[in-house]
Amino acid sequence: MNPTQPHDSDLAYADTLWKAADTLRGQIDAAEYKHVVLGLLFLKYISDSFAARRDELKAELEADGIKGAQLEALLESRDEYTAERVFWVPPEARWQNLQNQATRADIATLIDDAILAVERDNPKLKGKLPRDYARRGIAPEKMKGLIDLIAGIGFKGSASRARDTLGRVYEYFLGKFAQAEGKLGGEFFTPRCIVRLLVEMLEPYNGRVYDPCCGSAGMFVQSERFVEAHGGQATDIHVFGQESNPTTWRLAHMNLAIQGIEANLGAQPADSFLRDLHPDLKADYILANPPFNISDWSAKLLENDVRWKFGTPPAGNANYAWIQHFIHHLAPPNGHGGGVAGFVMANGSLSSGSGGEGEIRRKIVEADLVDCIVALPAQLFLTTGIPACLWFLTRDKTGRNLKHGGRNRQGETLFLDARKLGTLQTRTLRVLTGGDDGQTRLPDGLGDPNMDTDIGRIVYAYRQWRGEPAPDWWNESEHGGWYYEDEPGFCKATTIEGIAKQGFVLTPGRYVGAEAQEDDGEPFEEKYPRLLAELERCFVEDQRLTGEIRQQLAMLSSDGVAT
Repeated sequence: MNPTQPHDSDLAYADTLWKAADTLRGQIDAAEYKHVVLGLLFLKYISDSFAARRDELKAELEADGIKGAQLEALLESRDEYTAERVFWVPPEARWQNLQNQATRADIATLIDDAILAVERDNPKLKGKLPRDYARRGIAPEKMKGLIDLIAGIGFKGSASRARDTLGRVYEYFLGKFAQAEGKLGGEFFTPRCIVRLLVEMLEPYNGRVYDPCCGSAGMFVQSERFVEAHGGQATDIHVFGQESNPTTWRLAHMNLAIQGIEANLGAQPADSFLRDLHPDLKADYILANPPFNISDWSAKLLENDVRWKFGTPPAGNANYAWIQHFIHHLAPPNGHGGGVAGFVMANGSLSSGSGGEGEIRRKIVEADLVDCIVALPAQLFLTTGIPACLWFLTRDKTGRNLKHGGRNRQGETLFLDARKLGTLQTRTLRVLTGGDDGQTRLPDGLGDPNMDTDIGRIVYAYRQWRGEPAPDWWNESEHGGWYYEDEPGFCKATTIEGIAKQGFVLTPGRYVGAEAQEDDGEPFEEKYPRLLAELERCFVEDQRLTGEIRQQLAMLSSDGVAT
């Protein structure tokens, strides 16, 4: 099984745990109880990982003939754990210790003390874990029930399997919390299929990856998985991020710690507009899902900001502030090409002209930064019904910044209309197939999406248009020739001049046209008179039926039934 695919047992247990956690809702809000659950999950994970390493170390030492006091001393040697990238867990924070005392009335205080001890002994986690259980006022019996449930999740075994188990449960909870919280949840949760699509299209093989509104850090996790799936190392990418919400910032750190990803998210949470924590960063890859259509973004304090190279964004909408922030942080063209960005944006960004947005968009297009626009299906997001799209920008269209090379596509933009793609997972939620949902092709150990999935169809149209070589597993007898071709209703390559003729509106539907209708083989000179004759027969039949109805109404009237 692909290690990034869900294990049914993990999700079944996560569902049980969610229902149990949901019972806390009567005492605290959804926005609060997610931290109660996820903090305990993290504590259980690092404790199990510590216990697994302890068992392994004990076996090694006993095999060398070490025993007694010397054995016990070495088993409590911090360096024996950190050298294996395992968090050191002090005795008071170990899960078994907490579970043994779960009946105590002050169990919440004990949990706070345990988390404080973990932060004390692991400087990278200092100030990044939730440790306010006591102040939440959760009834001790409810806390004990939650501890007992979480105790049933096993994170022992191989490190990769343990990370995968927690990662799956963690992502499941983030999604459920997003549903429970409504619009607020959308600030930290991006659907897995959207993250997968962004990563597969940008192909972040190596370099600096940046997300200035990183939420729970899902973009970084998928970027690392992409690198590893394509034969690279996690150290091939360097992660930079920023998040303004303090609790979500902590979630991001826990999520990254689970995956063993080193990241610079700044020393504290901060607003990317007002306090850019990476002012000099020029990123090779930017992946982001900024909050849509934000009206209160402190525009008046930033009127002459250096980032507004293409024009001052309107005070009532931050969309073009985000877009220009991304452009500002893209690495300039160099010997290996330039930076690329892929991000989610509200559909209004493609056509709006209010507040000078149309003029800003025109300048961005004329600067030849827009590489591709993807119109997304409705109902992909748990927390908003606002129609969304994906923007892909690049500093260099020569193909030099593509690992396997590509063609020079200067002056061109690809439009993809994916609104008809996707499968309803529930009555209100749609997913793009190929997003780690069990329908992913893994030929020769590579994480390429299957051509028959929604993500595969979008990704390969983009890669073919960029002139990238066919992957090794490509079978022409199965998939046809490896080349790009406009497909009415789905994809269309257009020049800057063509975009100018559309008033610099970037809505894909304007370019891709209508889907081609299947030819039934009947010549027009035969079809037209046949259809005309059928229409005449319909007219005659209509007149006949109208006459019968009038006759029946007249009979009813003469019988006195109606007047």
